Amino acid sequence: MIHLRRQDFEELDHIFRINLINSCSGFKSANLIGTKSNSGIPNVAVFSSVTHLGSNPPLLGVIFRPVTDVPRNTYDNIKETGQFTVNHIDASIIEDAHHTSAKYNKEISEFDITNLEEEYKNEWHAPFVKNAPIQMALTYCEEYEIKANNTILLIGEIKDLFVRQDLLEDDGFINLSKGNIVAINGLDGYTVPELKERIPYQRPKSTISIKK
Repeated sequence: MIHLRRQDFEELDHIFRINLINSCSGFKSANLIGTKSNSGIPNVAVFSSVTHLGSNPPLLGVIFRPVTDVPRNTYDNIKETGQFTVNHIDASIIEDAHHTSAKYNKEISEFDITNLEEEYKNEWHAPFVKNAPIQMALTYCEEYEIKANNTILLIGEIKDLFVRQDLLEDDGFINLSKGNIVAINGLDGYTVPELKERIPYQRPKSTISIKK
């Protein structure tokens, strides 16, 4: 077992350290966030930081790096319009999805650079990614600055949820494996997880035996 202490991190090669810390937390969700500026320029970008925050109200959180170091078109569009979409990435669009991590000028749409296609539903200003197996429309709620590293936790509320019919189980469970939906390992590792088992809600055992 390799043991690295906090002080060891500072002595590592820069790229090695970034890859190490980005992958040690485990698999992360792989999503494309769609936005559009008030001037009508659409933007789509890959994110691995989308996370569930609560079911009632239905909230998701997204981590944004400091907005002062490089342009953050997705963040700027959300603050400008109050709307965005979250679209799951499936195995068929990995390369195009990953390319949206490239830093383009705000006047250039990633939809024009890649084979990803815009889709508009329910008069929503922000674009969905066409054929994404799960699509969500969200509105901006609030944000918090994380002082430890100046990142921003932005919170959005789900207003519309679109799920491919064959993925939705009778009890409301969305079976991501059926959609070949990918997860991200670190910054650039993509994998298609396979559902092994669903385990029922657990309650304390009536009798407890202490292991010796």
